[in-house]
Amino acid sequence: MAKDKIAYVCSNCGQESAKWIGKCPSCGQWNTFKEIRIAADTGSIAAKNAAQVLRRTNGHSHTPMLLKNVSAHDEPRIDMHDGEFNRVLGGGLVPGSIVLLGGEPGIGKSTLTLQTILKMKDRRILYVSGEESAHQLKMRADRLSTEQSDNVQVLCENSLEDIFDCIKEVKPELVIIDSIQTIATSDVDSSAGSITQVRECAAALLRFAKSSATPVILIGHINKEGSLAGPKILEHIVDTVIQFEGDQHYMYRILRSIKNRFGSTSELGIYEMQQNGLREVSNPSELLLTQDHEGLSGIAISSAIEGVRPFLVETQALVSSAAYGTPQRSATGFDQRRLNMLLAVLEKRVGFKLMQKDVFLNIAGGLRVTDMAMDLSVIAAVLSSNVDTAIEPGWCMAGEVGLSGEVRPVDRIEQRVAEAEKLGFHHMIIPHYNLKGFNHSKYKIELVPVRKVEEALRALFD
Repeated sequence: MAKDKIAYVCSNCGQESAKWIGKCPSCGQWNTFKEIRIAADTGSIAAKNAAQVLRRTNGHSHTPMLLKNVSAHDEPRIDMHDGEFNRVLGGGLVPGSIVLLGGEPGIGKSTLTLQTILKMKDRRILYVSGEESAHQLKMRADRLSTEQSDNVQVLCENSLEDIFDCIKEVKPELVIIDSIQTIATSDVDSSAGSITQVRECAAALLRFAKSSATPVILIGHINKEGSLAGPKILEHIVDTVIQFEGDQHYMYRILRSIKNRFGSTSELGIYEMQQNGLREVSNPSELLLTQDHEGLSGIAISSAIEGVRPFLVETQALVSSAAYGTPQRSATGFDQRRLNMLLAVLEKRVGFKLMQKDVFLNIAGGLRVTDMAMDLSVIAAVLSSNVDTAIEPGWCMAGEVGLSGEVRPVDRIEQRVAEAEKLGFHHMIIPHYNLKGFNHSKYKIELVPVRKVEEALRALFD
């Protein structure tokens, strides 16, 4: 009988080593190697377990084909009956795909998944829960939906072998695993959630999904650094990685695609957390804008784009005298390094002295925005708070700011202008270069083109 062996695996990238190493040679991280015990032939055990289930629909050919002879038809999609979920997946769930849904504890991953499958009344679904009892799931389902069909079956189990036995009996059309860190196989001598267990269980579920054309959704935890827990190879194994994020103190949740083999990673889904579940937000601009900010300084409205959706974001800034020797720079929902760069531009190119001032920046609604077109609104909000002068209502802006103080063009300017006009804004500051090839005669909103930051500030405060 073969003996178990000891190995060391990097918790960040999954690199294996026969001995402990201080610095991972693959990803360069320090002190990430963890000791694991590998049972004999563990690499093939997971595949054997899955192979017993998937033989019923295995029609794949094992002979090579010429690339030109491969049909390029679009993959059929499974409707999730959720517009935001479908958008992030690229049009729906692809049969045989494996999706990893990650997020912080309590953010609403299980709620989103259970709410979605309760709407899919035309599919036979198996929900495997390793964290909650059937009674807890029933209570949540009653809160989410009053009408429940008989197509969803629940299995509260942590053993991978028992899960495959149930799949073999039920023959579901969609499998939910909540969560992958709680599932373990008896053939690996380690606790659930360890690097080896997560890797082996994910590999077995991947083989089952690909060979049986049954989609699998894995719910995963994230660690304190904000990345998905477990080995990095878990993200490489799956077809789609979706992050469910948001501030628990706010009602908004963002469904963001990080990796998608069947669609774009620029898609974004927005939900509003309510007592009876998550509500799809079709027009996020109306929710992200505060209606009573008239006369308040330090507030600027920007027309931003996240993914392919334009929406207006309220940027809030507070500038005050530094109470201590070193001034504070704090940003919520915005890159703090970029904030420091914009403050340097404001001081060097425009002439406003902010070295002895505390600067606090916040994106209203708990949203995190990465669009470069927010630069102009950040500078406007900071200056508005510094001089304690409010920006007139009805003004919004979009523009990237360069190190020399110039306002650089932004993409999809027509969508930004149309969104601002739809919400009743009558003035919009845009980069001068964006006027080229842009038919602005069809819009009623007045466009103010600027080349430098000084021109934008003069238009706002003169």
